Amino acid sequence: MTNTPELTPELVRAALTTVKYPGFSRDIVSFGLIRNIAVSATGNVVVDACVESRDSDVPRYVYERVMSVVKALPGVAEVEVNLEHHAPERKKAEREAQDNPADWKSSVPGVKHVIAVASGKGGVGKSTVSANLAVSLARLGYRTGLLDLDIYGPSMALMFGTTERPGCSEKEQFLPVEAHGVKLLSMGLLVDADTPIAARGPLATRYVQQFLRDVDWGGLDFLILDMPPGTGDIQLSIVQTVDLAGAVIVTTPQEVALIDARKAVGLFQRVETPILGLIENMSYFLCPSDGQVYHIFGEGGGEREARKLGVPLLGQIPLDTRTRSGGDEGRPVALEDPAQQPVAAAFEMVASTLACVLGE
Repeated sequence: MTNTPELTPELVRAALTTVKYPGFSRDIVSFGLIRNIAVSATGNVVVDACVESRDSDVPRYVYERVMSVVKALPGVAEVEVNLEHHAPERKKAEREAQDNPADWKSSVPGVKHVIAVASGKGGVGKSTVSANLAVSLARLGYRTGLLDLDIYGPSMALMFGTTERPGCSEKEQFLPVEAHGVKLLSMGLLVDADTPIAARGPLATRYVQQFLRDVDWGGLDFLILDMPPGTGDIQLSIVQTVDLAGAVIVTTPQEVALIDARKAVGLFQRVETPILGLIENMSYFLCPSDGQVYHIFGEGGGEREARKLGVPLLGQIPLDTRTRSGGDEGRPVALEDPAQQPVAAAFEMVASTLACVLGE
């Protein structure tokens, strides 16, 4: 059984981002067609929109698609769409035809820098890197938040050792929980640990949009987005609608992981999101008994790939049992003394480098 999100104007707006403007890759929300959305307590939804087109089929298409998408939302009783239709001015039509993503991405309220931590495939330790990077930034004195966007496999509640439920502000926004100096929000804090999240792509995307827009972060220097693996619906929704400071790509040294890392890099480059750098996780194993270094997953793959892409290699994180046990026990390894723990030192270096790159 899944939790049905509350019917709000923000939820309706997020759903309408699935409606593409005819002939363009952009949606009707990013084009500015939606002027106002009202939702009553009884589930009546009123959408005010304005279409500027010389083609009479365009407003008809927009009207029908808006009606269809809104009616499909849980909790909707009735839908009213008020659609104005005007012939466009020549200059405005030409400006919109450029389809420039920089014009329609929006920031996350109260957040200075939003950083996406992504990977092309699962199993490379992306969530472990996200958790420890957030902790390291917080230990350096930065106001830091972590948003777990892996809707189907949320893991941050376990990694931070908390089962506290997020609160709700007077403005009906989520209030993140705080653990180890980091403000945290995850689907894992909203449902029981054994409850599967059974949601098709559009619904999962709406959950993500609600997490991004309806949260009172209280002012942050950094918000780390722990992205789902791959390049699917959720990733596309984020890169198309959120003004990211940049992306960090996590990989392991072997070629099979690097192939997918290139796909993740390609996704961000396609929408002109800066690649802040690569992190090579599980880079090597330092044997505690003899001090010998073993390159279990290969050697130098991350460094060669970063050089080929022309981006920094932010760090090489060793394979270490404390990293694994810390994640299982809810105490990220970055909490340990960097002078005594090599992995904590590696994460602190990555955090310092990122802060410097972003001008902090």
